Amino acid sequence: MKKLVILSGAGMSAESGIKTFRDAGGLWEGHDVMEVASPEGWRKNNALVLDFYNQRRRQLFEVQPNQGHIIAAELEKDFDVHIITQNVDDLHERAGSTKVLHLHGELLKARSVNNENDIIEWKTDINVGDLHTDGHQLRPHIVWFGEMVPAIIEAADIVKEADYIVIVGTSMQVYPAAGLVDYVRPTVPIFYIDPNPATIPYLTNSIDVIPMTASEGMAVVRERLRSI
Repeated sequence: MKKLVILSGAGMSAESGIKTFRDAGGLWEGHDVMEVASPEGWRKNNALVLDFYNQRRRQLFEVQPNQGHIIAAELEKDFDVHIITQNVDDLHERAGSTKVLHLHGELLKARSVNNENDIIEWKTDINVGDLHTDGHQLRPHIVWFGEMVPAIIEAADIVKEADYIVIVGTSMQVYPAAGLVDYVRPTVPIFYIDPNPATIPYLTNSIDVIPMTASEGMAVVRERLRSI
């Protein structure tokens, strides 16, 4: 089977009701993102950060995968589909996708503040005083601004082997995720879905720009892939 790599971002989950930074004018649910998504914010007020992610985690149980997620999963019938997502929700998995790599962590996991590799499943609130088995405070398993993105090397290796690339719901302007396009082989066609598409610099690939929402655009991509 041909290898199809889908690079998904916040716009992929927006139709399911999950808010994006961009839509909120730089604020996330009324908070400056650096207050709730940075090591500095954590050190300043870890209770605020925990409450913020507790609310996001609860919201996950109120939303459902949209048609974009569902089409991505259905494409596994015809392609070896790998999803590399900047999203921290589990909507790709719930839609049925089986190979999902989360660049920025996952809301339904937690880890020790003492060991970024000591990760556990966690579906309820995390409170100040909740400790890992190592005796240290639990924190969300989220990659915050200013932290390393451990999965980026694996992601680059996946992109190198792609026969087709779909970029959906992300402008691919923020590094290190934006750098993944540098690993796409020059003969590989790219489908780029975004209602307000940005310019992706330096690429010489054939880029099929689809100025639509994730659900609409994924339906178009499905048909175009079938005709190849």
